[in-house]
Amino acid sequence: MSDRGRQDVATMAVFVSGTGRTLENFCERIADGTLRARIGVVVASKECPALDKARARGIPAEVHPGTLTEAALRKVLERAGADWVVLAGYTKLMAIPEGYEGRVVNIHPALLPKFGGKGMYGMRVHEAVIAAGEKRSGCTVHLCDGKYDTGPIVAQASCEVRADDTAQTLAARVFELEKELYPRALNALLAGARESSRA
Repeated sequence: MSDRGRQDVATMAVFVSGTGRTLENFCERIADGTLRARIGVVVASKECPALDKARARGIPAEVHPGTLTEAALRKVLERAGADWVVLAGYTKLMAIPEGYEGRVVNIHPALLPKFGGKGMYGMRVHEAVIAAGEKRSGCTVHLCDGKYDTGPIVAQASCEVRADDTAQTLAARVFELEKELYPRALNALLAGARESSRA
């Protein structure tokens, strides 16, 4: 673990796979002071628009094809001085490195434990929610435990599933919830870690 954990502002390694909407949200919240953190590195398994957005903001961006081993992941985190691993649309299963238990966080676009697990990401989740006739959906921030979507739940936010919803309209509404919930949940986790380190 980095010495940065003793500082007031934690360093996050953000793992991405797609367009980088969540990364952009983090950057905006950090800039306006509503997310008390910094981003030390952005990592993806292949080139994607999110990495371009990171580079445009001067944030180190790295590509690591395939699934990162625990040893390789530890090197990435140590090089970035990262205290926390934050998944932002990253679709690869991640082994939790020793010392980072309880410090790897994900957001899922449904109300876990429903509609989680391998293969449940992106529009597939919203299609499944609508097909199941659910009346409410939302998003879940959870700690990662080395499996898909099964770690302890940190926070949830929900919205109505409307009769005329498509996967796209539901996804857009859920993402608006994610933009608020993820930074708020991260702030709570980071603040808790700061208090623990002072105890």
